[in-house]
Amino acid sequence: MAEWKTIEELFDLEKGSLQSSKCIPGDYPFITAAEEWKSHESYTHDCEALIFAMAASGSLGRTHYVKGKFMASDLCFIITPKIGLKLDLLFYYRLFNFLRRDIVKKTASGTSKLSINRTNFGSYKLPYFDYEHQINFRGEIETLATINDECFVKIHDQVNLINNLRQQVLQEAVEGKLTAEWRREHHELISGDNHPGELLERITVEKTHLINEGKLRRAQGISNSKTMRELNIPDNWVWAKGDDIFFVTKLAGFEYTKYFHLRDIGEVPVIRAQNVRPIKISKDSVLFMDLETSRLLERSALIRPCLLVTFIGAGIGDVSLFEENARWHLAPNVAKMELFADNACLNLRYLNYFLLSESGKKEIFKHVKATAQPSLSMGTIRDIDYPIPSLQEQRAIVEKLDRLVEMIDGLEEQVSKRKEKTEMLMQSVLRGAFATN
Repeated sequence: MAEWKTIEELFDLEKGSLQSSKCIPGDYPFITAAEEWKSHESYTHDCEALIFAMAASGSLGRTHYVKGKFMASDLCFIITPKIGLKLDLLFYYRLFNFLRRDIVKKTASGTSKLSINRTNFGSYKLPYFDYEHQINFRGEIETLATINDECFVKIHDQVNLINNLRQQVLQEAVEGKLTAEWRREHHELISGDNHPGELLERITVEKTHLINEGKLRRAQGISNSKTMRELNIPDNWVWAKGDDIFFVTKLAGFEYTKYFHLRDIGEVPVIRAQNVRPIKISKDSVLFMDLETSRLLERSALIRPCLLVTFIGAGIGDVSLFEENARWHLAPNVAKMELFADNACLNLRYLNYFLLSESGKKEIFKHVKATAQPSLSMGTIRDIDYPIPSLQEQRAIVEKLDRLVEMIDGLEEQVSKRKEKTEMLMQSVLRGAFATN
């Protein structure tokens, strides 16, 4: 019968020594987090070992087997048996790859980029039994791994189909296709005073009033670009720049991280880039700062519904809807987009859905500055083009999308639960197999 021991009880761990980009082609394997090996002119090890990718998000958890002379990337752990333990590394190579998803799930940490540290990795438990059983289990692990991979390929395909369905529904909505029948039945709600051109006129009056009162500065550098006009929209829709409809601002010149502390009484939530998620903000990992400090951040205060957009760093271009009743604040990498005229002329949920569509994402990213750290400025956010239907049609679109997105989310949840059950089943099969020997 197998014992369950931690990785650090079974193996010695050593971090690789060279950045992947600095390899010099040569005669020896240079093993990185990627699936394909590189080569190098020299080597650092001459032994049998496992190479585990502990960084590089796309390859996280991948394990290689090597025997002989090699060098490993600094994104990997070099794994060798503890002195005195007889371990079949080919068996554990297959086991590590079979358990890859579970290892990553239970040991990885980080926000914008996941990685696995030595402590978390070393504490993960693996089965250990006599050497002969390790040899015998090679074939069984290979069979389990094949079945496991086939299941997850099917699940991955299902996820892709659901994502494609979501994008298709959003795209048809922002092209007016979802509400074509609605327009034919409600001509009076898309014409006359209800025509979107009239809505924009009323918004312009409100914006001019704010500028004249000194509550708003006139934006500079907004282009007359019409590149989004290639999007096919109904004749009775109009186009508007972000500057026509939104007050766009960010927190500037304040190092808020010096002042916040976590989850004490009487704190104010601070939204960071990782909280900006599709549809609505994610409350997971929201940071908090004290009430007194929050008074210094009036510019970033969220006191009414708006859209939030990450404009620099990880998650750039992510958009979500803010509808909380309590007072929140923004971190320096998130901008807010508030309507000049509240919801009297425009529906925030419709605008949010547009920015989540394929056309909306293209419109956002055509404005991203291609620098060392890509970013959106407040000016480029104001330069984004929006297709605007009448307010009543905006509401009709949102009503249809809310129902469809809820159905699609339900499908996604079913697939997610199926994935979890598959993982649990395979873990159960694995533990059962080991327990009987």
